[in-house]
Amino acid sequence: MILALGLVAVMPAKAQWNSWDTSNAISGVFGAINHSIESMEIHAKEKLEYEQSFKYALEEAKSYEASGRWEDALDKYEEVAKLNCNYGYTDQHQITRKINDLYVKVGRTEEGPSILNNAKVTLADYSKYRYVRENPVYVNKKTTGTKIVRVACSDTETRLELEYESAIMNGWACVGGKAYIKGNKGGKKQLVGVENIGMSPAKTIVPWPYQKLRFALIFEALPEEAKEFDFILPSTNWQYKDIKCK
Repeated sequence: MILALGLVAVMPAKAQWNSWDTSNAISGVFGAINHSIESMEIHAKEKLEYEQSFKYALEEAKSYEASGRWEDALDKYEEVAKLNCNYGYTDQHQITRKINDLYVKVGRTEEGPSILNNAKVTLADYSKYRYVRENPVYVNKKTTGTKIVRVACSDTETRLELEYESAIMNGWACVGGKAYIKGNKGGKKQLVGVENIGMSPAKTIVPWPYQKLRFALIFEALPEEAKEFDFILPSTNWQYKDIKCK
């Protein structure tokens, strides 16, 4: 009602506005409100209808897990996760943790969502880098589900390792070829390689909320005297400034 009254209050200021316009504008506001209410009612009805299916699936998942039937348990927990994402029956964090654990138990470590279970993206040997830092200090004023977890600098490359956490079902991540870093002692350094993430337009899917994808971006080397640098992917929220590299 407040919104409707607000519309009435500003209408006289418009020279071409008349009572027919006013009536239709108010009708449109109330129409939108009614549509929203109807949508919530439909969602509530569907939630009630599928609740028993959710409970049965969760019971089966737990039963399969208890008997060591990991593949069956994984299938059921993914069914549970889909219902829960749609209707919100319980805390999704717990279901996601179960799914992640089961991908490890069934041995799916090289395909699909299993890449999410890598605790860290690692190289065989970090000794070639003159500088390696876990959880480096940086500034990021944009809202993003991606954080920098490691920086490694050598005479031949600059390696950024990042972690993306999905906030929705079937979230995704990718990186564009225009990504670059820029040091305080040198110009732009171009992206030369990626690990564990798609190059745009290819996307890496993160199926369930709160799953985390670890990946690495490889750039040209920064000058040895560089103390900090920026990482920028134009036209995105990936705008990280003053990343400490010394």
